[in-house]
Amino acid sequence: MTRAAPAPTAPLDQRRETLDTIRFLIAGLALALVVRIVVVQPFTIPSSSMEPGLVTGDYIVVSKFAYGWSTASLPFDPPMRPGRLMGRTPARGDVVVFRRPSDTSQVWIKRVIGLPGDVVQVRGGQVFVNGRAVPRTSLGQAHDHDAPDRQVTIVRETLDDGRSYSTYDRSFGLPGDDTPAYRVPAGQLFVMGDNRDNSLDSRWPGAVGVGLLPTENLIGRAEVVLASWKPGASLIKPWTWLRLQADRLLRPIR
Repeated sequence: MTRAAPAPTAPLDQRRETLDTIRFLIAGLALALVVRIVVVQPFTIPSSSMEPGLVTGDYIVVSKFAYGWSTASLPFDPPMRPGRLMGRTPARGDVVVFRRPSDTSQVWIKRVIGLPGDVVQVRGGQVFVNGRAVPRTSLGQAHDHDAPDRQVTIVRETLDDGRSYSTYDRSFGLPGDDTPAYRVPAGQLFVMGDNRDNSLDSRWPGAVGVGLLPTENLIGRAEVVLASWKPGASLIKPWTWLRLQADRLLRPIR
């Protein structure tokens, strides 16, 4: 009696391998999404408002758990809802990434100058917090990183806790050098760009700049510059991918 030949198994094995590959890809995407929502997220600096510390082309990493999570932490610009899970208030001087209050599809970056309860004012280009001037030290003249034909003064500001950072000051008497006194309400922050004469921040109303920043709009704290590309580099131009600013690699954000 002739026995029937066993049915071929190759098609079944191929289907199983395909399903396993799809499951692996789905699991990998899910893990990447969780990391992006909960742990860290990369961003590229698109403008010069945070010079000299951050320049156009910097590729930075943002800590998502530094201040807890809100709907601002999620991708695709979901409708904002008040409150933060495990929320923590930033420290004065932190560089924060957030959704712009007047248009939450836009992601901006600035430095925290005023905390809830603070009174912040700028007089003659100098920042005052609760009536006390933030000490400034001129470090001399330099050329704007993104506009080399423009001369600026590098000014070091030092906070009460000893933290310091450099700012650009182009000249006195420009808009934003003198402001009213702003009292920062609970649940909000006063933020400024380090490039003081080229930053639309909390000195400007929300329709123009940031206005006062609700803490629920925070995405996270900027931690480090991973890499930085020179002007003209682009993702869609592979031949420009290695046009790096070598002196900015792995630079901590202070």
